[in-house]
Amino acid sequence: MDPILSNSAIYVTLTLLTIFSSFNIEGVSGAGFTVINRCGHTVWPGILANAGSPAMDSTGFELPPGASRSFQSPPNWSGRFWGRSGCTFDPVSGQGSCLTGDCSTNQIECNGNNANPPTTLAEFTIVSGSQDFYDVSLVDGYNLPMIVEPSGGVGSCLSTGCITDLNQQCPAELRVGSGEACKSACEAFGSPEYCCSGAYRTPDTCKPSFYSQMFKAACPRSYSYAYDDATSTFTCTGADYAITFCPSLTSQKSARDTSQTPSTNGSEAGSGDGLNSSWLSNIFSGDSSTTLSSSAWPFTLIVSAISSLFLSFLYL
Repeated sequence: MDPILSNSAIYVTLTLLTIFSSFNIEGVSGAGFTVINRCGHTVWPGILANAGSPAMDSTGFELPPGASRSFQSPPNWSGRFWGRSGCTFDPVSGQGSCLTGDCSTNQIECNGNNANPPTTLAEFTIVSGSQDFYDVSLVDGYNLPMIVEPSGGVGSCLSTGCITDLNQQCPAELRVGSGEACKSACEAFGSPEYCCSGAYRTPDTCKPSFYSQMFKAACPRSYSYAYDDATSTFTCTGADYAITFCPSLTSQKSARDTSQTPSTNGSEAGSGDGLNSSWLSNIFSGDSSTTLSSSAWPFTLIVSAISSLFLSFLYL
């Protein structure tokens, strides 16, 4: 055996072992999130991890107009994002509060506290190596327009959100203050038929109300009440996500498009393992035009190492 080729094979083998020890083939990196503010005013986003999921790098921060901030989730993470508005925080002590979306910590960081309704929510369940689930919910009311847009994933991967200014359309009985936010009927009245509780706690007994239908007409892809799953839950595999407050006209068009609806039976286009066969062939052909999400890079490195190892042994 040629000593040079032998050393090359050993080097590639060690590289491959290092990659396998550093990455979980099912996508150890979770998903990437970019929070964007396209409003004409500052937004203070809040982030809450669900029980059993670790917190992100921040649980609340200031986001001036035109600014963005990115986060990487742990694998198998679930939680929610929302925007706070009308906030005032003391520059010395850091203490303060917000008119909408406040999390009652008296600080910019929410530190594990949920948003006080009414608040527009972006909710995620990131499943490493399989389908993510995501939605934009108005079940807790509305305060800011918001859209969620996946990128680099496999499956239907539709954008969703509520881009209509519901504060301008909010009925007087749901309105907060001078129109800073719009309550849900459950928050406003507390009745079981609006809250899907008590005798109305099942999908068969809790039906859309006049108010939830108003929300649904304005934002057809958003959750309008507790059992609005069929047209409001979306899936994508191996994606990163942009969460935009006050989205642009281009994003608004995609969020309003109701010609495509989310799949509820797991039959989205693309392979269920999160790998697109044409993308895989491009690795070997040298076509790098396809954009990959951050969660796909570990697999890319592994495939590249396997290819190198195979070629090195082929010429021994």
